[in-house]
Amino acid sequence: MTGVSIETTLELWASSLRDVKARMRPLFTQERVANSASQFLDGLLGEERRKTGWMRAEAAGDPGPWRQQAILGRGHWDADALRDIVRDYALETLADADAVLVIDETGFLKQGKASCGVGRQYTGSAGKITNCQIGVFASYVSRHGHAFIDRALYLPKVWTEDRNRMARAHVPDTVSFLTKPALALAMIERAIASDVPFSWVAADSVYGVGDIEMALKRSAKGYVLGVNANHLFRSWGKPLAVAGTAKDIAEALPDDAWRRLSASDGTKGARLHDWVYLELADLDADDFDAAFPGIWTRGLLIRRNIADGDLAFFSTWCPVGTSMEKLVMPAFAMMAVIRHRANTMPPPKTKQRLGPGISN
Repeated sequence: MTGVSIETTLELWASSLRDVKARMRPLFTQERVANSASQFLDGLLGEERRKTGWMRAEAAGDPGPWRQQAILGRGHWDADALRDIVRDYALETLADADAVLVIDETGFLKQGKASCGVGRQYTGSAGKITNCQIGVFASYVSRHGHAFIDRALYLPKVWTEDRNRMARAHVPDTVSFLTKPALALAMIERAIASDVPFSWVAADSVYGVGDIEMALKRSAKGYVLGVNANHLFRSWGKPLAVAGTAKDIAEALPDDAWRRLSASDGTKGARLHDWVYLELADLDADDFDAAFPGIWTRGLLIRRNIADGDLAFFSTWCPVGTSMEKLVMPAFAMMAVIRHRANTMPPPKTKQRLGPGISN
C-alpha cells in the first residue's frame, strides 16, 4: 500500500477484520461461541509461526485450548455457509469476467492416525509419499489479485470403506469416496451455479481429462488443463496435421515453432519459458448437446523450460481465434498460485500435546 500511512493501514486491517467477523456472526447461535470463533480468527492472524491450540488459547487469554478446539470439533455450525461467505467476500474485490479458476491440491503433514482423511499418500508439499491429509482447493485469480473460494478434504478409500473410523472422526454417513477430479468438478459446478464470474479453468495433470473437460465445454468455459506426456492428441480440419502422444508431437516441432514469453517479473527478472500452441479442431455446441455461442477450438499448449528443456503439456479449449498469449495466462495463473502456496507451506511439525487426549 505505497503512500499510505502505517496508521491508515492498521485501521484498514482492523475495520476489515471487524467486517469479516460481522459476516461470520450469524453462523453461531450463541454469543460465547461466536466470541470463541472471533478469537480463533485473531489467533490465525497472529505472529506465532506455529498455531497450536495452546498458543491460540494463550493469545485469547483462555486457561486452555478446549474452548477454541470446540469450534473445530464439538461445535455445530455450517462450514459450507462459511465457505460461501468467504467466496462472496472475495468476489466483492476480485470479481472479473476474465478471471481464472485454478484447481490444485496440497498436503498437510501429520504424525498420527486420527486426523480425518490422514494416511500415507503422495503430496507435492513434501515431494514424496508420506503421512498427510490432502485438500483440493479452488483459487479465484483475476487482474485484481487472488484468493481461495472453495475447498474439499480428500478421503482415501481406506477411510470411506471403514465406517467405524469415519464415525469416530464425525464424518457424516452420507459421505462416500470421491476422486480428486470429482471433488474438483463439484467445486467448478458450485462456482457456475453461484454465478461466479470467470472465463477459464486451469489445473495440473491430476485433473486434466474426463468429466471436467466435458462439463467446461458444455458451460462455455475455456480451460488449460495439464496432461501427461503420453496423452494422445489428433488434429482434423487444420493446416498442420498432428497425431500421437504430446511428447512425440513436441519433439517433432521445428525450432522456429517456439515462442519465448514471460510469466511476469520475478526477483531475478522476467520468468521466461518457451511455448507452442497447436490448434487441433474447431467444434460447435451441437457436438456436445450444449448452447454455447460461436465456434470453439480444442488445442495443445506446450511449455518448455529454458534451463533444462523440461516439457509440460496442456489440453486447451477456447473460442476460435484466441491468441496463444491469452491461453498462456491461465497457465501463468496456475503457476503463480502453486508457487505462492509452496512458499507459504509451514515446516513439518513435531508431535506436541495440545490438551488431554489431543495432539497435533
